[in-house]
Amino acid sequence: MNKSDITTLSDIKILVDSFYGKVRKNEMLKDIFNSVIEERWPEHLEKMYRFWQTVLLDEHTYYGSPFTPHAHLPVDKAHFEQWIELFFETVDENFTGEKADRAKWQGQRMAEMFHFKINYYQTSTVDPIL
Repeated sequence: MNKSDITTLSDIKILVDSFYGKVRKNEMLKDIFNSVIEERWPEHLEKMYRFWQTVLLDEHTYYGSPFTPHAHLPVDKAHFEQWIELFFETVDENFTGEKADRAKWQGQRMAEMFHFKINYYQTSTVDPIL
């Protein structure tokens, strides 16, 4: 397969659909995602299209706070490591170039920040302000 960079909304949809297809089959992640998202997968995927379209294509279609829905998930470092492994694998299987590298950088950054914040909220005696 001749890979190119992420340049269009169609590319974003390939990335998101391929990635979440893997998440939904992954032994460590599938139950967490499915229990929260339940039957709302199409809505979730649409939100992810808009998020990555905003981040990678500078087309501002996502509004909101990405962290808030994740604040109380029962996850730890191993979950985030698995998430980022699947994300990098998906990017590398489908794309190459500056935007693909940016997607991986952004995914790594988000995973680290989400892990830090969730861990803080799980161990803090103070109620989180979200």
